[in-house]
Amino acid sequence: MDTFTPSAIQRDAGQLISNIRTVISIDPKKTEYLIAAYIAGGHVLLADSHGVGKTSLARALAGSISWNESPGDNTTVEMDDFSRVQCTVDLLPQDIIGYNRIASDGRSLSFNRGPIFSHFVLCDEINLLTPKTQGSFFQAMEEQEVSVEGRTFRLTDPFFIIATMNLKGSHLFPLPAPQLDRFMVQLSMGYPPESDEAGIVRQHGQSDSWHQLSPVVDQTTIRNWKQAVDSVFIHDEVISYIVACVRATRTHPDVSVGASPRTGVKVSRLSRALALIRGQDFVTVDIVKEIFPTAVAHRIVMKNAAGRPEEVVRDVLQSVPAENIPVR
Repeated sequence: MDTFTPSAIQRDAGQLISNIRTVISIDPKKTEYLIAAYIAGGHVLLADSHGVGKTSLARALAGSISWNESPGDNTTVEMDDFSRVQCTVDLLPQDIIGYNRIASDGRSLSFNRGPIFSHFVLCDEINLLTPKTQGSFFQAMEEQEVSVEGRTFRLTDPFFIIATMNLKGSHLFPLPAPQLDRFMVQLSMGYPPESDEAGIVRQHGQSDSWHQLSPVVDQTTIRNWKQAVDSVFIHDEVISYIVACVRATRTHPDVSVGASPRTGVKVSRLSRALALIRGQDFVTVDIVKEIFPTAVAHRIVMKNAAGRPEEVVRDVLQSVPAENIPVR
């Protein structure tokens, strides 16, 4: 039996999602978006309050995958499974990507890798970083490599960044639009229901609350899922609908800068990935409509800073016709 058919991937992705939810309370649909963004080759921005489980979510995802890293070459550096960057205003780019130092022989340079060299990177409170340090993520997020003093290092697959962003607070540096555009989705975990919160207190009020978490998929399987995304069919009419919605954000009267052409690429790939983990081999308009707000709202610059991009997205989805679009 082919273990990488849509139905098999749906089954195994369901196990991965269930495994994550054994240690963290999160809406299953948001977990689907997280996994879809991951296998689509994107990165995730969590804009939320303190203490709602952002770090735990990243740890749970990393801990649900078994790693068997193959030897690198002279353009790769050993990758950790998971790293956390606790952002502060005094962090420098070399604290993220690494730096060269004089080796013990006194005649050569040795590269000290930074936390960016991890399969999963949690960048906690990214908008506490100065713009110069925020910029250290640009190349890694777009090209999956970093350059240090003229030497370029590849970041081996899988490579995934989950960044958290404070919505309110002091000493915050807003992320520039080009950096926001590099995140495939922006999610908010929100506060759990009262019944779930009581369970969180019971489970995590003891020191061994993570003992039951163990890997349920390996990184080879994840790589195969990522390759399988390309095989999910998306009709030209669905692509035209995505393009029409993206372009409609640019002409909305409340918008200063609409979604970029990159947005359509991300929405298309995210739609394919979400269809795949739901056991489908084609993209429907309903899937596009479902993920469009999550994938697009953070890319829109409003004329009024107090405006809500979510309302623009809602207007776009209501105004762009989607009837009678074939999917096969």
